[in-house]
Amino acid sequence: MTRQPTSSATTSDATQRQREGLLRRLEAPKSLSSEVIDRLAEQIISGKLPVGAKLPSEQEMMRGMGVSRTVVREAVAALRARGLVVTRQGAGAFVDRAAGRQPYAIDPEGLGSLDSVLDILELRMAVESEAAAIASERATAAQIKAIGEALRVFSRAITSGDRAIKEDFAFHLAIAAATQNSRFVEFLDFLGRLIIPRQSIRSFEGTAEGPRQYLARIEKEHEAIFQAIGAHSPKKARDAMRGHLVKSRERYRELASKTPVL
Repeated sequence: MTRQPTSSATTSDATQRQREGLLRRLEAPKSLSSEVIDRLAEQIISGKLPVGAKLPSEQEMMRGMGVSRTVVREAVAALRARGLVVTRQGAGAFVDRAAGRQPYAIDPEGLGSLDSVLDILELRMAVESEAAAIASERATAAQIKAIGEALRVFSRAITSGDRAIKEDFAFHLAIAAATQNSRFVEFLDFLGRLIIPRQSIRSFEGTAEGPRQYLARIEKEHEAIFQAIGAHSPKKARDAMRGHLVKSRERYRELASKTPVL
């Protein structure tokens, strides 16, 4: 029996159905970026989006899923961190590897629990304490100035009543850059702003003292780290960063002890 050739119309219809399935509107308002990540990851892991396939453009995903550009970019960044996609300047995002070869990844959704926040803080203690020590040895005058500017931006943000999440992250990223070892920067980029616990645990108000006093304490800890790096003292820088993260861990342990078990 002679096999009938597949018509281009049939192929086109299948492709269109696949794109419609991918670009259908999101229904639940909770954690939109996680939903976009899950939807794209499912398409990639299942092979519906094969290696080398181009993801829909930002505009297509925004329009089709009914989400903002920020949500789309956060989702693509998360998929890139998981090794599922690669982005090419001016061309878009493409499926980078087959399912089953994913590198270590941290699920952002899981960071909403106190236990996960404490785990991440301990991971950061191991990495960022040494990063601060290395930065104190290698930082150029320009890099020290950049750390100081990040500290000033953080201070201005909390003075204006902001939660200063991105400013907090920028301060730690400036220190990573000052190590002159790109792996430290990549590590923080991989974790993203979700390493700042108050982004994940939105109910935390800094114990009884209130959010402004809580952020003022963080500001003083940042200042101590900056001064130690500026003094080119590895021990002081290491101790200051470790002290900062240990205090953060203790603050969240205190919160955990006061949180009722449901």
